[in-house]
Amino acid sequence: MEQNGKHINTLIVGVGLIGGSFALSLRRCGYAGRILGVEASEENGRRAVELGLVDAVVGLEEGIKGADLVVLTTPVDTLPELAVRVLDMVGDGQVVIDAGSTKETLCEAIEGHPRRGRFVATHPMWGTEYSGPDAAQREAFAGRNVVICEGERSDKDALALVEEIYTEFGMPIVRMGAEEHDLHTAYVSHISHITSFALALTVLEKEREDQHIFDLAGGGFESTVRLAKSSARTWVPILMGNKYNVLDVLREHIHQLQVLRKQIERDDIEGLVDSIHKANSIQRIIK
Repeated sequence: MEQNGKHINTLIVGVGLIGGSFALSLRRCGYAGRILGVEASEENGRRAVELGLVDAVVGLEEGIKGADLVVLTTPVDTLPELAVRVLDMVGDGQVVIDAGSTKETLCEAIEGHPRRGRFVATHPMWGTEYSGPDAAQREAFAGRNVVICEGERSDKDALALVEEIYTEFGMPIVRMGAEEHDLHTAYVSHISHITSFALALTVLEKEREDQHIFDLAGGGFESTVRLAKSSARTWVPILMGNKYNVLDVLREHIHQLQVLRKQIERDDIEGLVDSIHKANSIQRIIK
């Protein structure tokens, strides 16, 4: 492995939105090693090669043999078992990472593995409502944070390589424990998708004319409901895997909706103004 001659042979397991974008980011940053893919879908594998995301699609064992870096970007419910299986096959010089948006179950699954140090648990904080290799983007990760969980459990050389790659991608690094990560992603990521799914279901239930939705939907509606186009295969495992944190944030979200509803029912203009002003304070954090 040639690091800063940037020759890193990479195996990406799951060449969809995240895996494909990771491959494009490697190429953009000049990591000129061979990039191979493992893909359960024959069609996705064919497209990943056609689009130049990976050089070839191979079996898992074959791909691991020549890989310096193994990137796991499959749905989160598959990651714990897959991570153990991959760690069973890697050697001392190889590094394994994931890109899943839940971490506690994964980190528990590999905690006692003799190769645990070769694993770096990561979560690039980027995604879109689209899926599959055609959704991959070359500049996907630039300027977005990446969370590294339990970095102290990773070998120093493995952690250094992963930090180098994400830094080259242009991603500031945030460090968290796995439990802490899952709590905070429920509040700032997972609730956004639930809200979007619920809004889409509400509109589809109440507005029977598709053309009216199309004609009248403004930018606010479009931006809020955009995430409702996200894949169930991706999001059901995330919501179930982070179930208790998601339920906690849902309780608070429903409470806030009920407060606003009562204020409207009671013509409580002062209360509505106070609630909106309080909500406006989010601009201190998100510009």
